[in-house]
Amino acid sequence: MRTLFDTSVLVAAFIEGHPKHERALPWVSKAKAQEFECMVSSHTLAELYAVLTTLPVTPRLSPSVSWRLIHENIESVAKTVSLSPSDYKALIKRASELGLTGGIIYDALIAKVAEKSKVERIVTFNLKHFRRVWEGKKEALVEP
Repeated sequence: MRTLFDTSVLVAAFIEGHPKHERALPWVSKAKAQEFECMVSSHTLAELYAVLTTLPVTPRLSPSVSWRLIHENIESVAKTVSLSPSDYKALIKRASELGLTGGIIYDALIAKVAEKSKVERIVTFNLKHFRRVWEGKKEALVEP
């Protein structure tokens, strides 16, 4: 089953002290065990790095540790899908037509990758945002 991960689930899986860690970690473990086809947006990789390197945790995650977490747990396991310039333009136009503002555009980018990749489910802790931007079947949105 083609499964796309949202950044929110990956952050929770990687940070042991995260309140949703126990719910997220099994999903990453199953992806690593190749129990389903794992996919991520190229945007997710950048967003994940940004979040991991700025999280207020002790000890703070260094850039090299953050990179290693991403590389060993995502890059080596998941297929990374990118959007084309025309995908970005169409997405921004659609967001303006829907009246979307602010950071929800990043969830819309991930949803667009899901659509482009024909995934069967999106794993996210941001159900509210994805319900607004996902054009596919709402039951494809899964919260761990």
